[in-house]
Parts: sequence; C-alpha cells; structure tokens
Amino acid sequence: MKKSFLFALLLFLAIPAISKAQDALVGTWKVDLSKAQMPKKPDVYVLQDGMYHCKTCVPAVDIKADGQDQAVSGNPYYDTKAVKVVDDRTIEETNKKNGKTVTTSKTTVSADGKTAAFEFDDSSATDSQPVTGKGEMIRVAKGPAGSHAISGSWRTTKIDSVSDNGTTFTYKVDGDTLNMSTPTGQSYSAKLDGTDSPFKGDPGTTSVSIKRLGKNAVEETDKRDGKVISVSRNTVSADGKTMNIAWSDKLHGTSGSVVAVKQ
Repeated sequence: MKKSFLFALLLFLAIPAISKAQDALVGTWKVDLSKAQMPKKPDVYVLQDGMYHCKTCVPAVDIKADGQDQAVSGNPYYDTKAVKVVDDRTIEETNKKNGKTVTTSKTTVSADGKTAAFEFDDSSATDSQPVTGKGEMIRVAKGPAGSHAISGSWRTTKIDSVSDNGTTFTYKVDGDTLNMSTPTGQSYSAKLDGTDSPFKGDPGTTSVSIKRLGKNAVEETDKRDGKVISVSRNTVSADGKTMNIAWSDKLHGTSGSVVAVKQ
C-alpha cells in the first residue's frame, strides 16, 4: 500500500553530497528516521463492491480484491497485485514480478478509523535480503459510504522502523567521480558535473546525474528512460556529522526530507 512513499524513501536514502574538498566525509551513513519529514500529500484508496482502487498510485491500480493475483501494467517493480480482505479493518497486499513475490504488506485501521498501522517486506529493488519496516498513517478524509475502512485519504505520519539495509549507504570519491552503493545492491558512478550516468540495481531508475551546488551541497536528478522521476538537494552540515536530504518525487507530486548521520 505504501509503495509510493516507500519507493521515495528508499530512493533518497542513498543520495550523497560531496566534493573533492570533502573527501574526509567518505564512508557509511545511516538515516535517522525520527527526523524524517513525511509528504503532506495524502494517498487515496477505495475498497468497495469487491474492487480495490489506488487512485494515487502511478499508474493507478483498479483490480478485484479477491486475494488472487491480478495483472497490472506500467509499474517497473511488479506485474501482478493481489489484495486480500482479512476483516473489516485489515487488508493484505502481495506484489509479484515474473511470478516471484517482491512486496508484501499488511494495513490495519484503528477501531475509531482515525489512524492505520502498516508493515511491509520489500525485495522489489534488492539483490540480497528484503527491506522490512512498519509505520503509521492518519486519516485525512473518509471513503465512500459503505466502503471498507481502508477507503479514504491517508497521510503517512511516521515510519517506526526500517531494517538497516534500507537506511544505510556508502560512498567514495575517485577524482571527479562519485561512487555510491547500498547494501541492497543499488549503485552508480557519476561525474560531479551534472552529466547522466547509469543507475544500477533499481528497476525503476535507469540514470542519474549529480550537480555540485556549492562546497557542501549537490543536486541529484534521477530518470527513468529519459524522464525525470525525482530530484533531491543534499546539504552537509558544517560539522560534517549530518546530511539533510530534501527530495521531490515528480511521479507522485510529493516531497519530504530525511537526515543522514555519519557512522
């Protein structure tokens, strides 16, 4: 359910800010989830009359909610989705690609209908162990009369936890080239002059460019088949201990920020 936010979060965890003068900062960083600023734009779902609709998914999802795999198109991370109604407040989702499960999630709405808790297991962009985590949402608007409790507009308020492999990244500098890698297999080697370079290990990102904005800041632009899908601006603190990563998801029209701490 939280694929859009999860995608945005995992993507921007691995964006460094560095120049030649900052080689001392090369190493491993980890995101402090307690300082994450979540997107203000809500996600919108409707589950009614046996059908599940994710109106803010890109592309939008409209499938039967019968627990069976339903074919979907246009998403680089999965080609089928199954939505199972567990009870009147809980649903489970399973995404697969080429018959292999890549994402599972469970979302439960509180008894008063004002909040929802979710947990996930995501291996859609990893060559090792899946990224796992859990979080909370608050209701922004109700769904249609008679629909399942999950229906309505929801905004993620916090991510309670994410496994270390989804919050850690490492980078190095080799001359004028920035090398980035993550425990889940994402990597790139990009010139610091804003030219495009291949982005490896993520089905939804094909190229990346890094442009230096100043001594302690860079801008990263990620593309999918030539189309810009995300932009981030990253600023390293004066003491070199933290990095603020402010991101904008162009596909979903959302934005937010995270803070990474040098390990």
